[in-house]
Amino acid sequence: MRRLIAFDCADETLVGTLDEAAGVTGLLIISGGNEIRAGAHRGMALMAARLASEGTPVFRYDRRGVGDSTGPNTGYEDARDDLIAAVDTFRANAPKVTRIVGFGNCDGATTLALFGRAAGIDAGILANPWVVETTDALPPPAAIRARYAAKLRDPREWWRLARGDVSMVKLISGLRRISTKANEDQSLSERAARAIAGWSDDATVVLAKDDATALAYVDAARRANIAPRTITIDTASHSFARSGDAASLEAAILDALSR
Repeated sequence: MRRLIAFDCADETLVGTLDEAAGVTGLLIISGGNEIRAGAHRGMALMAARLASEGTPVFRYDRRGVGDSTGPNTGYEDARDDLIAAVDTFRANAPKVTRIVGFGNCDGATTLALFGRAAGIDAGILANPWVVETTDALPPPAAIRARYAAKLRDPREWWRLARGDVSMVKLISGLRRISTKANEDQSLSERAARAIAGWSDDATVVLAKDDATALAYVDAARRANIAPRTITIDTASHSFARSGDAASLEAAILDALSR
């Protein structure tokens, strides 16, 4: 059975959806960006229904200022109270649940990493964690470096450069982007890395192999010398929307739920 639940957070009203089931381990989904709780292409709503049909209760919610929830949207770094309120609401409306596993994609994963322990979440599934602030339209430097490295190994790209088929403006912009760390928010990168490390064996990182945000996380994790349990899905889709991605993501989530 699926229920809509309204609950309070800092004098605002949040709206969540509970897919009920008999299991004692529940999944809490934290949306990323300004994405509503249904997820991209309704992916989170569909997955919640499938998991509930197999015995896992699932709760999804819109943070303040997103979707059906009231209040100003002040971003993922100010979503601590929203997360705590969602966990409390999940427990109150699914009293048989004794263990909550959080799942978030992009900055939803970062919210989970930073505040999940304080909210009382037992384990976290962090998909493509957001670890860098960009100030322009270019991808994160780590993603640009990875793409340039792949292009330099491809003889066809040298021919394209020789024929003038490559935009020199974009090339120069990309080189400037990777030549400096000034555009990277080191404090966010470091805080996110420390937070993920703090979950110890209770964290599973899920990465879309060729996604720019995932590549930026890999670079940040390497620099921070952290190596949490990681599952990589062979896709470039940030929201795991390509053929076969949903099944791979769901398998990773089910594995984490069973640990």
